[in-house]
Amino acid sequence: LPALGVMTMHCSANIGAKGDVAIFFGLSGTGKTTVMLGLLRALAEDGLNVQPFKSGPDYIDPAFHRAAAGRPSFNFDTWAMNPSLLGAISAQAEGSDIVIAEGSMGLYDGVAKPGATGHGTSAETAAKMGWGVILVIDVSGQAQSAAATALGFAKYNPDLNFAGVILNRVASPRHERLTRLGMEQHGIKVLGSLPRRGDLALPERHLGLIQAVEHPDLEAAISGYANFLRENVDLEAIKAAATGGDALPAGQLPKPPAQRIALAQDAAFSFTYPHLVAGWRAHGAEIIPFSPLADEAPDNDADLVWLPGGYPELHAGSLAAASNFRKAMMEHAKTRPVHGECGGYMALGKTLVDKEGNSHEMLGLLGLVTSYEKRKFHLGYRKAHLIAPMPGFATGEALRGHEFHYSTILEEPDAPLAEVLDAEGNPVPETGSINGNVTGTFFHLIAEAS
Repeated sequence: LPALGVMTMHCSANIGAKGDVAIFFGLSGTGKTTVMLGLLRALAEDGLNVQPFKSGPDYIDPAFHRAAAGRPSFNFDTWAMNPSLLGAISAQAEGSDIVIAEGSMGLYDGVAKPGATGHGTSAETAAKMGWGVILVIDVSGQAQSAAATALGFAKYNPDLNFAGVILNRVASPRHERLTRLGMEQHGIKVLGSLPRRGDLALPERHLGLIQAVEHPDLEAAISGYANFLRENVDLEAIKAAATGGDALPAGQLPKPPAQRIALAQDAAFSFTYPHLVAGWRAHGAEIIPFSPLADEAPDNDADLVWLPGGYPELHAGSLAAASNFRKAMMEHAKTRPVHGECGGYMALGKTLVDKEGNSHEMLGLLGLVTSYEKRKFHLGYRKAHLIAPMPGFATGEALRGHEFHYSTILEEPDAPLAEVLDAEGNPVPETGSINGNVTGTFFHLIAEAS
């Protein structure tokens, strides 16, 4: 089974403007991020200015990418983003020598109906950019049979440039020989072979990996991944496997919803797509971070307070006791807007029930009551038609986003903010809420719908 997805390229300004590209993709849960981080760091150690990207909706991996490459990572999303925004994000690679992007799920996994430009697959990103494909395959439990998997991926879409494979979780030298034999018999180039290493896994929790800021020794971990990749992957062959890409039209990053934005940033609130914050700054907005967990108040002169998603369910007791934060938020909301996404939406509500069933008083700016004890998986793209205004957007506008959480709504008494649909056009019950100057949604905003 495939285990990793990344895209690489030599470039000058826009991705595809000049130089070479290679792309690696695979499935979730099979070690792809550790290989990605090792490759980012190893290439950086070779003296290359490495630009990371993530294909698909993910707000955790980009922070790990930045730690490994020393450069901000951004998301490409062919379901949620129009060509102008995709072009603006591709331009973030300006000044880099090489670009690596990690894919989401499998190479061809996406939604049933297209969004802004496609079905949201990593293959679409590769095709749109003109990038080649290198597949990393988990070969545990198989040998020559792995070649059938690789061959299927290579021939599923003949328009993609399939450059080769990296073998992952190889059990022994004999296992490697047999697996390579199957690949070579069918003309599939093997660019590396990674021995099985149980100590390379990153810590996880219910929404995937822990956050980069929470890792006990992230720098040592990334250095270890880089050494492992350098010992077992032919980095020069990967660079040589790169193929030329295509430039996207220039575009603009999203405009800010206010001039001075107080943005919550700590272990409870950290899930904001990097292209949004970069766009806000590029258009002249001032971003003022603060920590609710440290009982900090948002800036007194902020035009808007934005609470992003995160893990308030893991810190409910601390948030309930943050009296300075609570008082300042209540005062701000009297005259100026407040918006919360997912975890931020939960914190704006009246009550949050933790996994043990304990109720914690939240800000009470909305009447929302949520429970992490009564868990239900919510995952997927969202298209929202606003029936009331929210910061940066007027009534009637359409937004695209993504929802990913386990919490259940017990009460949602405020007026709905939007009519929300999933990627196939089916109504979603989590409509978001509005009460005076306060709004919230369970989906994370990605872009305005075109």
